[in-house]
Amino acid sequence: MNRKLKKFMETEFKSKAQVLDRKMVEVVAPDGEIFQIYSQIGIYDSEETQHYYLHLVEAIFDKHFSEDKEVMSNRIWREMMLNGVPFIGMSSGNRQGERARIGGRIRQLREAKNMEARDLALLAGIDAANLSRIEQGRYSVGLDILSRIAFVLGAYIDLVPNQI
Repeated sequence: MNRKLKKFMETEFKSKAQVLDRKMVEVVAPDGEIFQIYSQIGIYDSEETQHYYLHLVEAIFDKHFSEDKEVMSNRIWREMMLNGVPFIGMSSGNRQGERARIGGRIRQLREAKNMEARDLALLAGIDAANLSRIEQGRYSVGLDILSRIAFVLGAYIDLVPNQI
C-alpha cells in the first residue's frame, strides 16, 4: 500500500459507514442523522476493498456535511460519482420528517400572523433563503436560530410527547 493511501486509511472520520447487505450501506453523519445509501459495496468479497469504499464514503460525508441537507446530498452525490463509489441513490435521512414538521409549523405560525417570510427572517436575524429552506424542511435548524424564530412569532419551544 502506498504512503498516501495508507495515510488516508488511517484517518479517522466523524461519519461512520457500514454495509447492511449486498445493496445497502448505512451512514451515520456527524450530527447523528442516519442515511441509507443504495450502493453495491457489499458485493465485494475482499474486506479490504469494502473497507476502502466505506472509508471513502465516510470521508465524503465529513467533507460535505452541512445543516442544509439538500445541498449536502447534492454534493455527496456528485463526489461519490467522481470518486467511482458504486452508488445508485441515497435516502433523505431519518430526520426529514421532523424537519418538515417543524418547518411547516413555523410557516403556519408566520402565516397566522400575516407576516412575510422576509420580515420574519429580518427580525430573527437570519438569511431569508435559510428561512425558506427551514420552512420547506430542507435545513436542520439549530436551537439558537429556532429560539429566535419562536421569539419573533411569540411562541415557545417546548418538548411534547410524540402522538401515536
